[in-house]
Amino acid sequence: MAKDFYHNIVKNALIKDGWRITHDPYKIKIEEVGYEIDLGAEPIIAAEKEERIIAVEIKSFVGSSNINEFHRAIGQFIDCSIALEEEDPDRILFLAVPDIIYGTFFQKNIIRKAIQRIQGKIIVYNPITQTIEQWIN
Repeated sequence: MAKDFYHNIVKNALIKDGWRITHDPYKIKIEEVGYEIDLGAEPIIAAEKEERIIAVEIKSFVGSSNINEFHRAIGQFIDCSIALEEEDPDRILFLAVPDIIYGTFFQKNIIRKAIQRIQGKIIVYNPITQTIEQWIN
């Protein structure tokens, strides 16, 4: 599977934020169905990050239609969430989105309802500064 446009930016941002990348990509196979989540990570100092391990599905939203990008992102998020429940239930899945998309498109009521419905957790990243701006549970 091709890496997302901002893959390395998000990877660098997580490292700056105190995470160690453990998988790139994080691969899961269930009943001969293969899944590739963009990254797996764990905190460098576990006490600071509540000893959680994460998986991150990165989305850039660089296509011509934000809603189409959103549909693909949500579909992948749901599929990967189910796969993680089966193979690695302690790992928390996050959807990483650029700050400009989160601050505009993701503030629309219908988009917020969709994220809430799937119990989506979000990492907001700044692609210019290569930093994590916000963690949203």
